[in-house]
Amino acid sequence: MLEEHWLKVILALVVTGLGAATAALLFKLGLDGLGRLRLRMLALGPDWLLLPAISGAGGLIAGLLVQIGAPAAQGSGIPQVMQFLRGRPIPMGFEVAAVKLVAGIVAIGSGFPLGPSGPSIQMGSSVGWVMARLLKAPNAFRRMIVAAGGGAGIAAVFNAPIGGFFYTLEELLQGARPVVMLLVLVTTFWADTWADLLGLAGLGMHSTGWNLGRGFVLERQVTTYVEVLPLDLLVLFVVGALVAAGAEIYCRFVVRLHNWRRQLGIPLAGAMAAAGVVLGVVDALLPADFINRAGIRQAVAEGDIDISKALAIFLVLFVSTGLAAAAGTPGGLFAPMLTLGGALGLAAAGMMEQVGISAPNTTIFAGMAAFMTACARTPMTATFLTFALTKELLLLKPVLVASLGSLVVARLLHRQSIFQRLIPPAPPRSASGKGVGGLSVLSVPLRPRPRPL
Repeated sequence: MLEEHWLKVILALVVTGLGAATAALLFKLGLDGLGRLRLRMLALGPDWLLLPAISGAGGLIAGLLVQIGAPAAQGSGIPQVMQFLRGRPIPMGFEVAAVKLVAGIVAIGSGFPLGPSGPSIQMGSSVGWVMARLLKAPNAFRRMIVAAGGGAGIAAVFNAPIGGFFYTLEELLQGARPVVMLLVLVTTFWADTWADLLGLAGLGMHSTGWNLGRGFVLERQVTTYVEVLPLDLLVLFVVGALVAAGAEIYCRFVVRLHNWRRQLGIPLAGAMAAAGVVLGVVDALLPADFINRAGIRQAVAEGDIDISKALAIFLVLFVSTGLAAAAGTPGGLFAPMLTLGGALGLAAAGMMEQVGISAPNTTIFAGMAAFMTACARTPMTATFLTFALTKELLLLKPVLVASLGSLVVARLLHRQSIFQRLIPPAPPRSASGKGVGGLSVLSVPLRPRPRPL
């Protein structure tokens, strides 16, 4: 079938990569601009008044945008894409992508401690769905195009095409034929390249790998010296297993809060406004450097903090990101997961040094990948998203070992990822063959009608 429709499929994937990269970079650009404005507004009055007001108002506005414009745009967006790929009637399209873009920028930019990963996946998948329909791609390839759009979003927002490729295979498609793998790989690399080229127009230039004088170069968010000893691999496997226990507690905390809100029937706008006020109060009570979350992430990755502050960062992010995610905020969890894992890895390294054990200098990055692996059950994705921070090849082996240790323990503690647990149960079928939610679900296939003679 691909040989018959190859032009439509390739064209759909190319345009999907362009659209996903553009949406992801617009999201990052909007977050940067609104985040800077929030910090400047703090000069107008006391933090205890302004922080809750800004985040509460941002939560209310974003919640109303989603409630009125596209209810499917709430939350991280990954559960919605997963449901769509499983055949559930989940809305997709430009309307969902546009609402996700604006509402996500408003919410996260006003102080909700989430990231651009989930929205970028949902926006990229929505663009893929539209392109598949407009170009009349065969139904057999629409699922692949939608999934590839999600991977393209990850590739663009993290500048990690291999990470986007593996996420498409590990989580969205959960395996694929070789030809599908090749098409997805091309799409994610094309999206990453397009994100770099957009830097020429000034769109997210500082987050890309394009340099006007030298062309494409490797951009390292963190510069580190990596040394790997044979014993380090055993230590990191154990560290990954221990981090998985903390990650599972985090998953259960988020899912429990999410289910509690859904059972109470709290409207999205009300939940986000209340969560925003609480988050603003928490920010006002914390030291000033906690308000700059990008700086916190960078400090954790560089290891420039002590054990007590690392544990404090973990505790604050544990509670605040869990609350924000449970409220239905249109924001992603990958960036918080990496910071949470890095904080645990940093604390573990400090504790080992205190008892006289030489800690591997890759423990921070191992913690990042292990925490994400335990939450999302995607060890290869976690490995390459962590690798994207440093572009250091020696980091791959120790990080992957920690991810495998984390995956073993996480699977023993629970069989599903956090995103699978956030998917609501399918509505039961009634005797008439219709779901309780009103969506028509045929219990048996219809017989073909006889053609008139």
